[in-house]
Amino acid sequence: MDKLPADFLIRMQQYLDQEFKVFVATYAEPRTQGLRANTLKLAGQTLLNLVPWSLQPVPWTRDGFYFAEEVRSGRHPYHAAGLYYIQEPSAMAVAAALAPEPGQKVLDLCAAPGGKSTHLAALLRGEGLLVANEIHPGRVKILAENLERWGVKNVVVTNETPEKLARVFSGFFDRILVDAPCSGEGMFRKDPEACNEWSVESVTHCAGRQLEILEQAAGLLKPGGILAYSTCTFAPEENEGVLAKFLCSHPEFSILKVPGFPGFAPGQPQWVGAGPELSEATRLWPHRLKGEGHFLALLLKTESSGLDEQAEKQLARKLSRKPDKQLTTDLKSKLDYYYSFARENLTVLPQGEFTFYGDNLYLVPPGVPNLDGLKVTRPGWHLGVVKKNRFEPSHALALSLTAGQTKRNTDLPVGAPETLSYLRGEALTIPGDKGWTLVTVDGYPLGWGKQDGTLLKNHYPKGLRWL
Repeated sequence: MDKLPADFLIRMQQYLDQEFKVFVATYAEPRTQGLRANTLKLAGQTLLNLVPWSLQPVPWTRDGFYFAEEVRSGRHPYHAAGLYYIQEPSAMAVAAALAPEPGQKVLDLCAAPGGKSTHLAALLRGEGLLVANEIHPGRVKILAENLERWGVKNVVVTNETPEKLARVFSGFFDRILVDAPCSGEGMFRKDPEACNEWSVESVTHCAGRQLEILEQAAGLLKPGGILAYSTCTFAPEENEGVLAKFLCSHPEFSILKVPGFPGFAPGQPQWVGAGPELSEATRLWPHRLKGEGHFLALLLKTESSGLDEQAEKQLARKLSRKPDKQLTTDLKSKLDYYYSFARENLTVLPQGEFTFYGDNLYLVPPGVPNLDGLKVTRPGWHLGVVKKNRFEPSHALALSLTAGQTKRNTDLPVGAPETLSYLRGEALTIPGDKGWTLVTVDGYPLGWGKQDGTLLKNHYPKGLRWL
């Protein structure tokens, strides 16, 4: 790889002392590759038996696996079907440690591209609410696409600042994940550009921004809730240093011990002159385990918010959802197109609270508050769009169904030429009953086709088609 920054090496030698040489030696080794099974669709053991390459388990994450660098796992129909997410193994430790329980309300505050969000969604098992937020408009689209491929139904995707989220979600979440933007020292082997952009000044800048984000996240968490703070950098200013400043100004928070695994190392509070409690945080070093490296801490909010009874009632009113006025007038008729589609093409009928964003129909997860004033990319499960007095199902709907939930299904073997043709957006000469048809690969959904009796017209999204 490119030459490591001189200032970075000086700093790391100072911190690691006798471990420095073995740490630096890892940068001459191939980067670590990993993927995580989508347990919303299949068990990890099932994936092991399904894929054509060797997988080795990641110790600290159930259903996480290592694979060889030469494997093209991103160019495989099983990836297009959302059966796994390609994720650096160290990063898998964060959502696993936060361990949200089904039914809880969870926020991923800095969520793109979606690795940790998909992990949280799998742990929720379709129950409760996941809010996945990304402040950058370009990256939030990637986040939404990854959650769509994952088949998540109970997610709201937002494109907001933490400050604006706080106006709507104050004291709302049971679990919050802050995977803070950082100087990216753990990305050097994976992304040489991160190495070129690094500087001591960037470390200082990132630390300031991380503390601001953490300050906003604090108000979004319920009393008794748990917040995971993580980075993919080794700089103590961005890790123990940020936490020390935060805990000093937030006595209602205390640090919890992160579950340990072989190779996990404690936090290093002495590097920033902080108290010994920060040793309960965890450092994942690339020379101690098979991964690129990460930092992780768990924070418990131990005290009540201090709101009086009147303030609590005001908060409850603020979080109560207003009926969608549009659905009581002209857009109510558009819902009939959806019901007509569902009766003709599905064996199950997704029902609940619907909302329209333009002509796009969404099913809102239970427990979502009034989102007025927020930039919302996805207010829930995207079912489809009304076009010229007809309903066209979404790719998100296809990838969150199973073959048994549609009246027509065309299953393609993973190695068949028709599978590649479908992913390229080509029509398939396959006979069948007329109507919308779920196209699957070895039984797992890939997307929609429209059957006319002799030809299956392709409705795989143009932006996702293979070249």
